[in-house]
Amino acid sequence: MDGFTACPENGNQNLAGILAHSAHGRCKGDLIRQLKGIMESYSNIQGILGMPLVLNEEQRMLRDSVRDFVKDNANVDHFRKLRDQGNGQPYDADTWASLVELGISGICIPEAHGGLEFGYLAMGAVFEEFGKQLTASPLLSSAVFGASLIELAGTDTQKSKYLPAIASGELTVAVGIEEGSHHAPLYTMLPLVESDAGFILSGRKAFVMDGQSADILIVLARSSGGLGDTEGLTLLLLEKDPAGLQRDNVRMVDSRDYADLVFIDAEVSADSVLGDVGEAFDPLVLSLDRARACLAAEMLGGAQEMFDRTIAYLQERDQFGQKIGSFQALQHRAADMYTELELTRSTVMDALSALDEQRDDISQAVSTAKCRINDTSLHIANEAIQMHGGIGVTDELDIGLFFKRCHVCVNLLGNSGYHSERFAGLNGF
Repeated sequence: MDGFTACPENGNQNLAGILAHSAHGRCKGDLIRQLKGIMESYSNIQGILGMPLVLNEEQRMLRDSVRDFVKDNANVDHFRKLRDQGNGQPYDADTWASLVELGISGICIPEAHGGLEFGYLAMGAVFEEFGKQLTASPLLSSAVFGASLIELAGTDTQKSKYLPAIASGELTVAVGIEEGSHHAPLYTMLPLVESDAGFILSGRKAFVMDGQSADILIVLARSSGGLGDTEGLTLLLLEKDPAGLQRDNVRMVDSRDYADLVFIDAEVSADSVLGDVGEAFDPLVLSLDRARACLAAEMLGGAQEMFDRTIAYLQERDQFGQKIGSFQALQHRAADMYTELELTRSTVMDALSALDEQRDDISQAVSTAKCRINDTSLHIANEAIQMHGGIGVTDELDIGLFFKRCHVCVNLLGNSGYHSERFAGLNGF
């Protein structure tokens, strides 16, 4: 079973197709309950088998150092200032340089190529702190996704050239995967056409994280095969923008850096191929899972912060002569948020742990985590807005900024429909 699901391009069919064609005419409701039971028990089984649910001392020290730094230098107020400047700068270069000095850009890069090789639980701890402060940086696209593709797909020469530069912060990377409005990597159809000088690209890559500001680009193209095929996928590393490439800014509600890459008869050299032609599928699967797990950790931090801010508001807001936190109905809703958050935390840590341990069930663990955090963060975001009342949707209150970031992240690298189908396929449904 491969690491993708052959889902429709819209990525929103959930389990409809699987359930409609299920064997032996089993009841749809029974299958839904069965699949949900598998997903919800998955992290519990991992915990029983010894999955670490806490960080070790070194990981806690890293988390605390990053927490202290971003609280002072890359917090929500800094994000507001960056957004309101309106100069198109997606993140503060000086702040990014200071974060690089802390070593975070090399956490997941092998020591042999200038990194720290500290693991994904450690990187997840960093992303959780970023999520709590809405810290904007190219860490996910560059030091996780881009670096992983180079590590897993690149030649020795490419690894030696680019990975140390990424670890040192000298280079940033953006990765162009999507072509439609939803996450569907196997539906890549950007044609890779051979030419005398190498290859010609004509087409479009959509919603590229940090696509405007990145120094180099990695683009997924198709050298053979058709829609949904795992074979024939090729990665191209573009050190310089070729003639015929246009980066179009895409504005989203979370005020981060996104771009569409438009190729019009863009000629690239044969040396631009990352690894081998037509062999991108396996490294792409694992690299995507690494990026998804780190994004889930950021979303976990954002959900935790929304929950904490909402509880604080319930304890200070007066209504009918008493604190609204004393109302039993709101207490019940707060308890629901807390239990969902803790269950989701275990799935995210399991996904990060699976990557560090190189387990066979990485894809299942990551899809479980991304599906859970999508649903949990949306639930907490909606509850936070409701419990804050009308002021919750105003720009004056920070909770609205977390709400916006949540809604974008839910659709990055696969929404719940995509990951439910993927998990189902990986488990034989």
